[in-house]
Amino acid sequence: MRLRAPLALGALAAASAILLAGCSGTSADPAAAEDDVIRFATLPLVDDPSVETPIDEIAALLEEETGMRVEMTDVPNYSAVIEAVRAGHEDIGIMSAFPSALAVNTGEVDALVAWPGVDEPVSTCLVLDDADIQSFDDITADTTIAFADPNSSSGFYMPTYMLNEHGLREDEGDFTVLFAGGHDRSFIALKEGQADIACTSTIFPAMAGQGDPMFPFDEGETRSIGESISMPVSMGVLGSQHMSAEKRAALVDAIPRVFSDENRDVLGMYMDGMPEGIEPIAEPGTDVFQPIVDIAAAAGVDIGDLE
Repeated sequence: MRLRAPLALGALAAASAILLAGCSGTSADPAAAEDDVIRFATLPLVDDPSVETPIDEIAALLEEETGMRVEMTDVPNYSAVIEAVRAGHEDIGIMSAFPSALAVNTGEVDALVAWPGVDEPVSTCLVLDDADIQSFDDITADTTIAFADPNSSSGFYMPTYMLNEHGLREDEGDFTVLFAGGHDRSFIALKEGQADIACTSTIFPAMAGQGDPMFPFDEGETRSIGESISMPVSMGVLGSQHMSAEKRAALVDAIPRVFSDENRDVLGMYMDGMPEGIEPIAEPGTDVFQPIVDIAAAAGVDIGDLE
């Protein structure tokens, strides 16, 4: 049986209180009562309400691989997933690199499986082709850099780390930040002269000359002054430290078979963040996530900032 129920952070606290009050004389471990049930916290991967998360497909595949019942719970954001797994109210949650790394870094949540990233730059910083800026050395306090969003990996975290590596820090007044409200809006800011540089995902420059509103430039109208490092992790499945060793082992074994290239079409958007043909890492150590933790620190990102 596959169940879906919304869960908010406030509900987590209430559930915890009820659990403790009702378990006098029994184990207070929230995972102990239903060891044959896999509790999976999910959240929408895109903002488009018309795009459905493949909840039923994931649950069916996981049940088939483990022989256990799967309960799916909707949560509002990354922070809620992490808290639910940390507290033992949920067994697992799947998320992208930054929230996975910050969660594992707390020491209160484990990574059961992680998918390595592709060895390619994640972000690039663009200027207009006729701009005076030729490199990061030309950036001054008067230079305005447009970023997509303060919670964007490719549109803020990675570029900020790249700038820091070149000795440029916004908190020290080395440049001026403009949060444009989206990748496309950062390009509009660059095009209209509101920004001198737009830092964004490397996927966008290839759209030049196609008439795509997401990248409103012709070929040769912009150029890159630098690219970021690659992302060591693309996706991770977080696991609760409260679950039994048997359930944990079953999940570590089953998850790579569920989230596999064979099921790519069935699982849709959940597989979009997992590079094709790359084998996942079972029970990765904290060292795998450390580069991402360092990038988050450079960008001033805290686990509580995640949405």
